[in-house]
Amino acid sequence: MAPLLELAEVRDAVDAARDRVDTALRHRALRRQGGQVAAEANLRAAVASAALEGHPHEREAVRDGTVTDPVMQGALRVAGALLDLADRWPKAPRQVLARLHVLAATGSVAADDLGRPSADPAGAARLDTLAGLVAGGTKAPPLILAAVVHGELLALRPFAGPSGLVARAAARLTLISSGLDTRGLLAVEVGHLAREPEYVGAAGAFASGTRDGVRSWLRHYTAAVTTAADELVQISDTLLSTRQ
Repeated sequence: MAPLLELAEVRDAVDAARDRVDTALRHRALRRQGGQVAAEANLRAAVASAALEGHPHEREAVRDGTVTDPVMQGALRVAGALLDLADRWPKAPRQVLARLHVLAATGSVAADDLGRPSADPAGAARLDTLAGLVAGGTKAPPLILAAVVHGELLALRPFAGPSGLVARAAARLTLISSGLDTRGLLAVEVGHLAREPEYVGAAGAFASGTRDGVRSWLRHYTAAVTTAADELVQISDTLLSTRQ
């Protein structure tokens, strides 16, 4: 995947996003309030991911526990499990994907379909290739690998029901397990939702497999990560101000 960095403007976008992330992760609120920041980031990530799946809900209603929508509940379960799954992700990516689907789709699809990817041979081959990349088959930067994981899973939709929840979670797992975001503080889903038309269009462009389509997706993904870094700063600033 190294040539992806050489697509027009991609390397600069990756470097700029990484710099913004590094700055956000140095926020002083994270020294003592990291747990609260992580909880808020996960809530926002889950709400955004459910909205992208066509199930929008008010954040405060979700926080209050009054939303029983199974897709929203699945998004919350997924967000809460990421840190526990991070170590297994590069070792057994297909098993982790199955687990993510169980978490995401329980209550939304038939029990027999949970954790079971499509039997389509072409899709299975692409899923195997993707699993090989996650398991160490590339030296591409974490942001590039996460974007490819996300884009491929959106294109393949290997699971029944809210497969997008799985794609977005797998991308975040890539950022966590790679060391870029070890505490799972980047709610990248918020960045995707802030640019939802672009998200949908760029994902479709990526699925086309053209150079311009892949470039469009990579540019979108780095922009979403940048937005997530800004969101992290906003959460941290708010918690710091309420503590003073």
